[in-house]
Amino acid sequence: MKKRILIFSYAYEPLIGGAEIAVKELTERLGSDFIFDMVTRRFSRGALRAEKIDAVSVHRIGGGKLLFSFLAALKGLSLHRRNRYDGIWAIMANRAGFAALFFKLFHQRVPFVLTLQEGDPIPYIMRQVGVFYPFFKMIFTRANTVTAISNYLANWAKKMGAKSVVVVPNGVNIAKFQSTETQNTNKTQNTKTIITTSRLVPKNGVGDLIEAMRYLPAHYKLLIVGSGSLEKVLKFKVESEKLKDRITFAGEVAHDELPRLLWASDIFCRPSLSEGMGISFIEAMAVGLPVIATPIGGVPDFLKNKETGLFCKVNNPKSIAETVLLLDDQPALREAIIAAALRMVKEKYDWDILAEKMRAVFAELL
Repeated sequence: MKKRILIFSYAYEPLIGGAEIAVKELTERLGSDFIFDMVTRRFSRGALRAEKIDAVSVHRIGGGKLLFSFLAALKGLSLHRRNRYDGIWAIMANRAGFAALFFKLFHQRVPFVLTLQEGDPIPYIMRQVGVFYPFFKMIFTRANTVTAISNYLANWAKKMGAKSVVVVPNGVNIAKFQSTETQNTNKTQNTKTIITTSRLVPKNGVGDLIEAMRYLPAHYKLLIVGSGSLEKVLKFKVESEKLKDRITFAGEVAHDELPRLLWASDIFCRPSLSEGMGISFIEAMAVGLPVIATPIGGVPDFLKNKETGLFCKVNNPKSIAETVLLLDDQPALREAIIAAALRMVKEKYDWDILAEKMRAVFAELL
């Protein structure tokens, strides 16, 4: 008989980020052994209160972000009376983590798995927690197992008192990103396109990447995929730096469309200021793009300088430009990086492999 798992996640489709992609990819592969329900936030009136999305039965609740943890816990308790869950699974130690903690306090025998997907700097997270720190720490200590997408986040979990910590990184659907349909994109001979895919928020360093274009020859173009709170500021920066003819804002792009844009590009760069792991880096590696990143957070787990990618300095546009030009100056290094990164992704970051790791986590508890 299939085990039933209740997922608490602050966001889910149609809002898509690394955490949401991970849940989708993992649940699709684990659906043969588990039944998944989810409690998430209803961000708009047009969103359905309940629907089945692939392997997950999604229940959306209103009430705003401040009440989400309490209302999600109440919804979870109500669903538990009907479905008798074998386990609960919280995606990130944020509002979803608090919801799972409240549920756990009422049903202490129900195993609780916490997955850390945080990308914000840990000091920032701790400042946001403030006076609620004792309760926040309980999310870690009451979880039966914590999975983390990087060693960086795993070490944080251990410092917070987690009993059992397992690293299960985010991955990539290699078949989709290697599809021949997405490869049928003609690259422009006379230009080189740098692509970045990320939320337009301070932590992702997109402003530094825009600034770096001033140090690069005119045949380098930049494609920015994503939206966020800094979008207007960044567009103004492009205008003021007179870079409008070299930088394109693509806005939000459906995840299924990303492979096509990556294949049409030449270099992937995200000079992050903080990073839990970064699913976008792995996706870029899967299509054979050389990746430039900063050595922060969980990035060093998969990016070894001059082996599977290149590091640039943090908050340093000139360093970004110098690293980009290094790929031109050393074509043999470029090809070696691409080959090594693709080999690593296939061996360690295929969702099929990672789903088996997650299956083992659940099998040990449920």
